[in-house]
Formats: sequence, structure tokens, C-alpha cells
Amino acid sequence: MKKLLLLLFIGQQVWAQPKTENTKPVDSLTIFNKQLSADQMKQDLKLFRDIREKANSGLYRYRTKKQIDSIYQWAFKEIKKPLSTLDFYKIILQLTDIEGSCHNYTEVEASLVSYLNRQRAFFPYAVKYIESKMIFNSITDQIPVGSRITSINGIADTDLMKSFYKYMPADGFTVSQKLTGSVNGSYGLRYLLEYGLKDSFAITFQAPGSTLKKTVTVPSVSLEQRQKNLVQRYSARVDSVIDYRVQPKYSFRMINPTTGLLNLRIFSMATGSDDPAFAVYVRFIDSVFNELNKNGVYNLIMDIRSNPGGSDPTFEQPMMYLTDKTFKENNLAYIIFDSLPYQQYFWGTSTASRITAQELTEGKKMLKDYFPSLQNGRNVQNEKYNPVYHPKSPAFNGRLYLLIDENTASAASHLASLVKAYGRNTTIVGVETIGGYYYHNGHMSLIYELPNSKIKTKFSIVYVVQDAVVKPDQPEGRGTMPDHEVWPTFDDFMQNRDTQMEFVLKLINEHK
Repeated sequence: MKKLLLLLFIGQQVWAQPKTENTKPVDSLTIFNKQLSADQMKQDLKLFRDIREKANSGLYRYRTKKQIDSIYQWAFKEIKKPLSTLDFYKIILQLTDIEGSCHNYTEVEASLVSYLNRQRAFFPYAVKYIESKMIFNSITDQIPVGSRITSINGIADTDLMKSFYKYMPADGFTVSQKLTGSVNGSYGLRYLLEYGLKDSFAITFQAPGSTLKKTVTVPSVSLEQRQKNLVQRYSARVDSVIDYRVQPKYSFRMINPTTGLLNLRIFSMATGSDDPAFAVYVRFIDSVFNELNKNGVYNLIMDIRSNPGGSDPTFEQPMMYLTDKTFKENNLAYIIFDSLPYQQYFWGTSTASRITAQELTEGKKMLKDYFPSLQNGRNVQNEKYNPVYHPKSPAFNGRLYLLIDENTASAASHLASLVKAYGRNTTIVGVETIGGYYYHNGHMSLIYELPNSKIKTKFSIVYVVQDAVVKPDQPEGRGTMPDHEVWPTFDDFMQNRDTQMEFVLKLINEHK
């Protein structure tokens, strides 16, 4: 079953496709950011909730009906007067965020995105979240690398960060990705959506080791120039180590004679077991564990940091070598409808293009095969799509070190859950995953377009209870918790060191 790929900076990565032009912000934004009447927004908001009620099985997973009712009451009060599309969009973002699913995604009309991307209105520099601060991450003459940014255009750093939380839904009550994403992933298109078009940016900062605040004003740049600047950012070398856009999807190497490193950067190496690429990947995984066994390797580091997910049954493959227990993809999976609700507003499964009639017919057949019958409000998954996975030989009986971070999502966070539940001799290092440990809403995603605002809302329809053993250190409504919580440090940032990998290597040395 397909899992939605949660991309950490999905908004910027997907929206950043149109070619940029060197044009200044002009009043024509109002053409694309159209004014919506109170009645138009009321119609869209009512439809938005109705779709959620009939199609989104996770609407009340983390919030009570009373809580959901309360935020919708607030939303309806906010739209009693005309608003721009972007202002209405920010309301919708808060409604999707509170549901607690990292597979939720909301986008404004493509023409508005394209217009914004053409403007010379972008923040020119890279910034990075380090030790709860916004740290300057570009090499310039005006601002030293490592400076703390305390405000931009008069808005305090802490307020800036909080304003971007709503753009990054997470499973349950997890906030780890919101923290880093509010800095690392929010100064491209997301900033324009939140704060509008700017000719320049007044940046107030404190240089490393100084308490003195200075302010410099820099001109805005085109998206093309911003992207070039990001490639040259100070931390690029360390960042690229876990970047699936730079590294192979999967790889293995020996760090030393006693320690192997298995990198799983993204689980899109195959779309399913019938994909020819799946057999290639399985042979690779088999070869890794055969090599570990043959050479008596005692330590294995499995790095799934910033892995955004992918498709079954890719993530289960390494797990079979790491446990002596059988396991399943889930203990329960269901949707809450029998036929597609509100089909007239259904867009498809990708925001890039609308679904065709033939694709819709085929999709309905597939959905019926996976979820054949609605009974008592639940349409439970066909069991043939939830096989039992058995341990494989040669088992890895050494010590496993799993590296996770706040951008470990979807299928990758599900693997982290399985490792914590069933792995032998396991130590987990890093930061709480964005994907849930006990459960999540995932798999099949639907996109609806609201008729007046043209806002597209995407959510996964399958309520999944994962095959996850209850653990005393694992609270409900949270991502997989590490045994050792390790965030990047300022000193390591300045020295271009990988804090989390260095921590693991130190643990290994201590266990010798």
C-alpha cells in the first residue's frame, strides 16, 4: 500500500518549480490573491468540514469533537468580513494542523504560487535552527556565520518561528519538526505566503560571542538567486549527508572493521513488490546482512534521518533481519466511507494535475479491493494487504544504532516504530520522529479543491494502528522517542561536524 511521501520542505520544494523572473513586487498580486466575500468563505469552510467529517478517518484521533467544534467556531468568526485568499488560507492551515497528521497538506491555487515565485521578493540567505535559535548560515561580509538573528523586518525571531508552525502538520502532538522547520524551511515561498512581498529585509543580529545587536538591510532576491545562495550555505557539506536529493536512495559501507553504516535516505526505491526495482533493493538488503554475518561485524548504524517515507513493503525489509519476532504492517487499518464523498470537488491524488475519468475509475476499483465493505462506520482493510513478516537469516545479533530525526516521516518513522517495538540490542539516537509511534493516518491520500478559494486540501484517509509494543518511555500521540535525545550543537555547526553521528561513534567506542 502506498504511503504518502512527507517532504520536510514540501511547500518550498514543490512550489519552487516555476522559472523565476527578475521582477519587483507590484500591485498585480491582488489579481491572484483575490478577495473573498464572507459568503464565499462560509461556503468553502462548511464544505471543508463536511469533507473532513465524511472522508477523514483521523479527524477525531487526537482531538475531541468539542475541541474540533471549538476551532471551527473560531474559524467561522474570522470570516465574517471579506478576506484575501491568503488570509483565508492561513485559517485553513490552522484547521489542518490541529488534526495531527503529518500527511496533511494544503496549497493555494497554482497561479498564485507561480506569481509569487516570479517576484524578486525572497530572503537571500540561509538560516538554521540551532539550540532554539535562528542562526545565520551563509557566508557574507555583512553578517558573520553563526550570528544569532534576533529579528527580521522588526519581527522577533521567536514570533517568526511560531508563525510558521501551522505550515508543518505533525502526527499527534509532536513539535520537533515545527521547531527546526520554522527556521530551516520557512524563508522561501512560505515567508511570502505569511508576510507578503518585501523589497528588502532589515536583519538584526548578534555576532558569535557578542551581546551587541547590529542591523543591516539587504535587498530581496529572485527565487533563482536564493536557490543558488542556499547551495553555497555554510552547513551544506554536513546537511548533504542526510539529503535524499543528493545521496543515493540506499547505500552501505564499512566505517571500520567492526562497524557498518546502512543509509536509507528515502523509501521510494520501488513503488511496491511488483516493481522490478523492488527485487534489486531486496538483493541489496540481503547482501548487507550476509556481509555483516560473514565478517562478524558487531556494530550496525542504520541512518534514516530526514527520510520522508515511501511505499510498502520497502521499509519492512531490513526489519526482518533485526528481530526474532514476527510483525505486521498494522494491527488495524480502516477508512470511514464506502464510496468517494463529494466527488464533484475531488481533485485527485497529486496537486500537480487533476485526475482523469479513467484514473478515477481505476482508483475506485483499487480502493474497493483494499477496503471492501463499510460496517458500523468502519471499512476495514482487506487482510491480504497486511501480511505477516517473519525474521530472516542470517539474523543480525550485534548492536544496532538507529539514527532518527525530526524529519523522519511516514514509512521511515514507521520503521523506527518497528525497530523500537521489536528490534534486538537496539539503541536509538537523535530527535523524535514526526511520524507517530503507535498510530498514524496514512497510506492513500485524497485531494479536494474548495470551489471559491481554489485552495487544495490533501489528507490520508486510512486510520492505522501500528504493530507497536507499548513502551513505558513512549507516550501516546508522539513520534518514536530516542533513547538518547541528541540535537545538533552550535559548536558542531561552527566546526561542520555531524553531532548525532559523532555521538553514536562515541557510544560504540564506549561499548568496546
